Amino acid sequence: MNTDLSIFEKSIGYSFENKELLRNALTHTSYAYEFKIKSNERLEYLGDSILEFVSSEYLYKNYNNLSEGEMTKVRAYAVCEDSLYEIAKKHNFSDFLYLGKSEQVVKNNKKAILADSVEALIAAIYLDSNIDIAKNFIIENIKDAIEFASKNVGQKDYKTVLQEKLQVNGDVLIQYKIISEIGPDHDKRFEAEVSCNGKKLARGAGKSKKGAEMEAARKALKQL
Repeated sequence: MNTDLSIFEKSIGYSFENKELLRNALTHTSYAYEFKIKSNERLEYLGDSILEFVSSEYLYKNYNNLSEGEMTKVRAYAVCEDSLYEIAKKHNFSDFLYLGKSEQVVKNNKKAILADSVEALIAAIYLDSNIDIAKNFIIENIKDAIEFASKNVGQKDYKTVLQEKLQVNGDVLIQYKIISEIGPDHDKRFEAEVSCNGKKLARGAGKSKKGAEMEAARKALKQL
């Protein structure tokens, strides 16, 4: 783990007045439990709401051609776990996260941990400065995903598009199965698997069963 947070601040384009707030944003529950300190869960909760508001406002002001339903789909793509994970990779979050020993050896949850830490950072930036600076960070990091999604996500959702592609030569049996459910009631995370005629196609994760199924469909489409 790199403890020189100035390198991280340079990457994200923001220097914190309150360095403890930044450290809190990068503190996973596994580390917090080991050292009896606060984790980034509360920041993640706030960051999730800020991210949804800012992305919604950005879409409303800049994409007049999109309907309400289309804006919802574009937003869902731009702020999904995979998109947030890409932001975390871009800024090398994994080099600066405070992880407990249990998470350092378990790689399965890495994507979720990194995605959640992006939301926590958004909240930390907001609390350390103001909504405009948090908004700048968000837009700078999601505008490309929004632009891509606005051109590729139409009125049909991923599950519908997948169904149409798989049934182009006749009826097939498409099934979605929730294969895991982790986390407390207020912060559940689901993993879904989609299969076609018994053949497993892809898995996806989300904060709801529907979201996990949609993510599985999206990944399946990428592989077709």
